[in-house]
Amino acid sequence: MADSSTDKNGDSLGTVLVAGAANLTIALAKLVAGLLSGSAAMLSEAAHSAADTVTELLLLVAVRRSGRPADRRHPFGHGKAGFFWAMMAAVATLVGGAGFSITHGVHEISHGERLGALGLSYIVLAVSFVIESVSFAKAYAQVRSEAARHQIRPLRLVRVTSDTALKAVVFEDAAALVGLVIAGGGLLGSQLTGSALWDGLASVAIGVLLLLVALTLIQSNLSLLIGQAAPPGMETGIRAVLLAQPEVEDVVQLLTMMIGPGDVLVAAKIDFRDEASAAGVEVACDEVDRRLREQFPAVSLVFLDPTPTRRSPA
Repeated sequence: MADSSTDKNGDSLGTVLVAGAANLTIALAKLVAGLLSGSAAMLSEAAHSAADTVTELLLLVAVRRSGRPADRRHPFGHGKAGFFWAMMAAVATLVGGAGFSITHGVHEISHGERLGALGLSYIVLAVSFVIESVSFAKAYAQVRSEAARHQIRPLRLVRVTSDTALKAVVFEDAAALVGLVIAGGGLLGSQLTGSALWDGLASVAIGVLLLLVALTLIQSNLSLLIGQAAPPGMETGIRAVLLAQPEVEDVVQLLTMMIGPGDVLVAAKIDFRDEASAAGVEVACDEVDRRLREQFPAVSLVFLDPTPTRRSPA
C-alpha cells in the first residue's frame, strides 16, 4: 500500500480526536444512567467507553511519536513507537473494558440485581449510538479514501494497513455500535421478563466482544513490532519494478519490513547483467530507487545489494 506519511498522520490524528471526544462524552452519560438504573450492561458500556477514551489518548501518543523524524540514534525513524503505543491501547481495552464487563456481568447473573427506571438508559443508548455513528463515519471515510487511492476494498485495507491508529478506531467504533445494540437488547429482555439475567448476559457479551477486538489489535501490533513484511501484493509489485529495470538479470532475494505506519523498508539482493558496467549499476540502482518511491510512496528506504546468482558450472 502507498501512503503519504504526513497526510496519513494528519488524517489519523483527526480521526483519533473525534473518537476520543465522542467516547469521553458517552462514558459520562452511560455512567450516570448505569448508576441510576443499576444495570450491569449500562455500567459495562460505561467501562467500555472509558476504556476507549484511554485508548484514544494512547493512540494520540502513537500518532505523535510515530511521526517524529529520524535522528542519529534512530536512523530508521520512530515509526515502531506507533505500533507499541497502539498495542498498549489494545491492552487498555482488554483490561479496562473486557475485564470489568465480564466480571460485573457474571456477578449480576449469579447474585441478581433489581433494575431501576430504564428510560434514561434507553435515551443514553440512543444518543450514544448517534455519536458513535458519527465517529465511525469519520473513520470509515478515511478508510474509503485510502482504499480508493490504493485501489483495494475498504475491508481489505483495514486488515492489511499498518496505520494502527486508524485500524484501532475502526475496530473500536464498530464494537461500540454492536455493544450498544447488545446493551439495549439486554435491558429490553430484563424489562420484559423481570429478570436481571438478560442484563447480566448482555454485560458478559459486551466483555467478550471487547476481548476479541483487543486480542485482534494486540496480535496485529505485535506482528508489526517484530518486523512484519509489506503486504504480498506490494511485494509482488516491488519485485516487478526491480525486474523491469533493463540492467537487472534476477532478484536473488527481496526483503521488506514495515518500519512505521505507512512506511516500508525495501532490501534486495540483485543479480545485474554481466555486461552492465559499475557506472551502469549505479545508475540502475538510482533509477530503481526513484521508480519504487514513485510507484509506492510508502517506500521510505531502499537498499540494493549487487549479488551474482550462483550458477552451476557448464
